Amino acid sequence: MSNPINILMVDDQPAKLLSYEVILGELGENLLKASSGKEALELLLKNEIAVVLMDVSMPDLDGFQLADMIREHPRFQKTAIIFISAVHLTDVDRVKGYQRGAVDYISVPVIPELLRAKVSVFAELHRKTQQLERLNRDLELRVAQRTQELQASESQFRTLANSIPQLAWIADPDGSVFWYNQRWYDYTGSNREEMRGQGWQKLVHPDHLARVRAGIERSWKSDNSWEDTFPLRGQDGEYRWFLSRAIPIHEATGRIVRWFGTNTDVTEQKLAQQKVYESEQRFRTMADQAPVMIWLAGPDKRRVYFNKPWLDFTGRTLEQDLGDGWMEEVHPDDLQGYLEIYNAAFDCRRPFSAEYRLRRADGEYRWMLSKAVPLLDSNQAFSGFICSCMDMTERKLTEEALVKSEKLAAMGRLAGIIAHEINNPLEAISNAFYLLRRHPSLDEEAQYCANLAEQELARLAHITKQTLSFYRESQQPVPVRLREVLDNVLELQSRRIKASGIILEKDYDNNATVHGFPVELKQVFLNLIGNAIQATAEGGRLRVRVSERTNGSTRRPGVKVSISDTGSGIDPKYAKRIFEPFFTTKDTKGTGLGLWISRGIIQKYEGSIEFRSMRLAGGHATCFSVFIPGVSSPRNMELSRTLAAG
Repeated sequence: MSNPINILMVDDQPAKLLSYEVILGELGENLLKASSGKEALELLLKNEIAVVLMDVSMPDLDGFQLADMIREHPRFQKTAIIFISAVHLTDVDRVKGYQRGAVDYISVPVIPELLRAKVSVFAELHRKTQQLERLNRDLELRVAQRTQELQASESQFRTLANSIPQLAWIADPDGSVFWYNQRWYDYTGSNREEMRGQGWQKLVHPDHLARVRAGIERSWKSDNSWEDTFPLRGQDGEYRWFLSRAIPIHEATGRIVRWFGTNTDVTEQKLAQQKVYESEQRFRTMADQAPVMIWLAGPDKRRVYFNKPWLDFTGRTLEQDLGDGWMEEVHPDDLQGYLEIYNAAFDCRRPFSAEYRLRRADGEYRWMLSKAVPLLDSNQAFSGFICSCMDMTERKLTEEALVKSEKLAAMGRLAGIIAHEINNPLEAISNAFYLLRRHPSLDEEAQYCANLAEQELARLAHITKQTLSFYRESQQPVPVRLREVLDNVLELQSRRIKASGIILEKDYDNNATVHGFPVELKQVFLNLIGNAIQATAEGGRLRVRVSERTNGSTRRPGVKVSISDTGSGIDPKYAKRIFEPFFTTKDTKGTGLGLWISRGIIQKYEGSIEFRSMRLAGGHATCFSVFIPGVSSPRNMELSRTLAAG
């Protein structure tokens, strides 16, 4: 709030003064109290009063008389006076009060809000008046000071103009130069007569004169400042470059009375700029021919240059990528991590390297390896970064393939350990089941169960050997009825199907037969059906269909096995990776090898395994389709036998 102003309250009754003080206390102003006209006059003489609030009827000196005395003093002729009257006032009384300088009348009983509002208006008016008076005093003081300065400036100006290192001159409003400083004459070797009017033009280099003259004439006519750079001839006949400027000097009315101009020798700067320009041109030429992408960034982290290979790669213009525009081309999943490295390097001013994906002109994202180093100017001050970027997509893919290969090698070593530790006890258990199955105490059902367990032990032994050798078979391909293989798998999974409340549907073509290895085909379908049951753990439908088909692309006849479920479905983002080794959608429950091994087995048969998963109104539907040609090619069957033989 502004500084409080003084409000004088005059009344012979203390109770009224107290009530006025309570009412006006919220305004935050200084409240002065007087119980008589004499005391009021004393306070007026000692203080700057903004508003006088007085009672009309006072015993020694009434309000009208006090108002007359106040108005007689020059200081208080414009002081706001508000009368308060406890008796009914006639219009004559009101006119009498206004004639004595009152600005308002308030009748008793006083309405607090009304009194506060009226007093606050006059208090603020007084405050604004004070501000205007101060501004006027300041303005008058500045005008006086400025006038004094202008009076003294003429002689000082000439002294100053002769001491500055620039060539200086003064012209009339029409552009005719009538004064030059001494440095002008010293440099040009001319005299006052030679330079009078437009004499300066004979010193401008002929190749630049027309442009300079046109530019300065435009400034004379438009009243705008003028600036240009051109060569001026010295007394030795040599030309040097000068940065020339002229500004108009106005009088109080705004009319131009003179032009003041200077010429600054910038020959050295001009030569340095030319060298910098030539150096930049050489750099840009080399950068555009470089086999890598290059960018430059200023100290504010914003990019200021991209070479031609970068622009050719992104298919964008320089204007689109300057500043922060390049961020649009970085893969969204990589941008945040890259910016963290980028910003940290700028803040610490240290080299950095980063890998990220950049969108190529055809829309494909390619892996980039960026290496950047800080730039320092001639004063060793940090001026930004220069960076080279190389497409490392092929290298990245090679590294990923190497990692996968190392994983497979590790798996092979692990498989050897597992096979060594499991085979011996597994053989003992198999022998025990062989003896158990022929024991005379077993009834027919028990013998069947023992026989089934023995078959599963045989399959387990086969899986262990296969894990060790990656598709090792010890027998020749035989005709395999897929109906029997699938029924056997479903029987093994019957307990899980029943426990999950799954409705099983089967649709078999009885003649569907292929040549192959029953154990590994059983492994394929056990994996696919097991996955379907796991995805439908909360109930649903599982449909297994076998039919003879012809492959749409190869036109080879064969058998198609479709395993469909209404379970949880497969997220589309996993579609491209679902058959990769070690990739799983089951968190920690899966190894990520089942589908990869299954596809490898089917590819040995020159077949294919595909899947589709879609969202339906009531949930999801997923279908894995396996196509196996009726007869594999001799080459592939020979390859299978070679692999089986180890």
